[in-house]
Amino acid sequence: MPIYEIFGLKIRQGENLISTTHFVITCEHGGNRIPCQYQTLFCGYEPLLRSHRGYDRGALRMAKELALALSASLFVTTTSRLLVDLNRSIGHPRLFSQVTKHVPVTIRREILTHYYLPYRHQVEQTIAEAIRSGSRVIHISSHSFTPVLKGQMRHADIGLLYDPARPGERALCHRWQASLKTMAPDLTIRRNYPYAGKADGLTTALRRQFPAEAYLGLELEINQKHVVSGRRHWQALRHLVLAALHDVVG
Repeated sequence: MPIYEIFGLKIRQGENLISTTHFVITCEHGGNRIPCQYQTLFCGYEPLLRSHRGYDRGALRMAKELALALSASLFVTTTSRLLVDLNRSIGHPRLFSQVTKHVPVTIRREILTHYYLPYRHQVEQTIAEAIRSGSRVIHISSHSFTPVLKGQMRHADIGLLYDPARPGERALCHRWQASLKTMAPDLTIRRNYPYAGKADGLTTALRRQFPAEAYLGLELEINQKHVVSGRRHWQALRHLVLAALHDVVG
């Protein structure tokens, strides 16, 4: 049977990308919950927990809808990134926040053991098992970003982050961007913005473990102004993201 390539992945004639791919959706900043045993550390930090530094507003909802649409494996956390940031590597200066980085090392180890390592291991194990079974994996990590950071306006509605050195990721993001622009020409869709796709994060860590032909890791970043703009607008934007992605991989 003839074989062709799409996003660097070999596909047999008659198949499509959805039928030959295991999708994984994650959300590392889905909520601002602080476990009971650590709540005293956060007394006085309630405004910070409610801010963009506490969690990615809207990212959890987007992750759940992506997983449903793609019949994907879903991994989310609603524990605040201010306890420990699941999207940072161990040793990164922002793994722990201003609240937790100065607590005793025994407490930080406890946090890693109970909240960070299990999440990371579950995602890694699911991807490894899918690849061992012969599937290709497309991983989308759902995030959102504050419209203004340090007084600077962020000029994008949606950002798609990837590693330009990995051809499959580059091709997928280019086509996803093109589809979004076709469906919503008034929106600004940017690649590797407002962050670089190669920066420290879960997808970057997974790229070091899995080959480019088997693993594609992307981050979806949505401007939080859309999340707070009203129920109908936010719903329409989510539907747009899903429709454009389905146009590319369906």
